[in-house]
Amino acid sequence: MKKILSILFSLIFLISSCKKKVLKKENTSTASKNIVVVLEKEFVIKGLNSVSHKIWLYLPPNYETSTEKFPVIYMHDGQNLFDKKTSYAGEWEVDETLNQLFKETGKGFIVVGVENGGEKRIEEYTPYPHEKYGGGKGEIYVDFLANELKPYIDSNYRTKINGENTAIIGSSLGGLISFYGGLKYPNVFGKIGALSTSFWFSNKINDFANKNGNQKNTKLYFLVGGKEGDSMVPDTENMAKLLIDVGFPANNIKTKIVTEGKHNEAFWKTEFLEVITFLYNL
Repeated sequence: MKKILSILFSLIFLISSCKKKVLKKENTSTASKNIVVVLEKEFVIKGLNSVSHKIWLYLPPNYETSTEKFPVIYMHDGQNLFDKKTSYAGEWEVDETLNQLFKETGKGFIVVGVENGGEKRIEEYTPYPHEKYGGGKGEIYVDFLANELKPYIDSNYRTKINGENTAIIGSSLGGLISFYGGLKYPNVFGKIGALSTSFWFSNKINDFANKNGNQKNTKLYFLVGGKEGDSMVPDTENMAKLLIDVGFPANNIKTKIVTEGKHNEAFWKTEFLEVITFLYNL
């Protein structure tokens, strides 16, 4: 088991490191015209590291032509969400997916994509340290999202500010920090997308879920692939059971296991629409 976890973590680290690109970058941007970057403010997270975190924004196609307010999705690994040119492990195509959803249904979202800190990704996305791999500054990152970034977004863009209309979604270690952040701040993030979540990183996440999992209004989507490592599926299933045992409404949790699913952006891209469909009752 330790060997399997070591291999899995090595793959995650390759994805997280901006120095070791898994895929060759595109020469031209693939981001949609309704993608903008926040330039008015620099986001260096106090107490975390000295990295300036670039913030990407997806605005719905009718943002400039309406006065409508929109639900918001906070996501991690912003480099990989919208643009093959900046991606180091494949693009989620969040913008293309949501543009098509808007075209078909008229339903619009704002997406806030926070770039990871490259070599600092592990410490940003893990709430507890690992004996071998370090990390453990995720609480600072989550506090920043809830107490600094979200108020800034709500003040400068037309958002539906309550937790019922705000999601936090990520994959791998990003799934871990989304799970942690949603349970820590249920009134801020009322919807959680925990994709291919690295629950193996620390057993302390089980204790945290046991103490904070009795959330009556939060919705939670678990996604895991059958080809992500031996522990990933049982870890996810066990976490779902733990939450239900402590009072999390079973109807508010969906656990999807994809037999052929692998630990990569191609998998998460394919499943993204279904994740938000469940979370937002589309």
